[in-house]
Amino acid sequence: MVIVMPLVLTFVLLLAQAALYLHAAHIAQATAAHALSATRVEGGSEAAGRAEAEHVLSQLGRGPLRDVSVTVARGERRAEVHVTGTASGVLPFLHLPVRARAAGPTESFVPGP
Repeated sequence: MVIVMPLVLTFVLLLAQAALYLHAAHIAQATAAHALSATRVEGGSEAAGRAEAEHVLSQLGRGPLRDVSVTVARGERRAEVHVTGTASGVLPFLHLPVRARAAGPTESFVPGP
């Protein structure tokens, strides 16, 4: 029992850490996707993308994803959003980085012939 119980508890903590990491990664990806959709539309802007990212982060909660940084870039033909952060830790001294990226072409109206 002296050997088995610490191993079982360590395994349970590792499972909890994996669940928190996956949840943080999902929040980062959802934030990047929503920010991209606000950035790439016709009339969209980098400021609109950042505002949408903040809105999504406030709705989903910042518990599992900490130290979030959102970078939004919109060019003439392409828009790109990067979300980085750190997953909350269950195990001491374990800081897992989380990164998400979403990119796509910008929308523009092209008149017909």
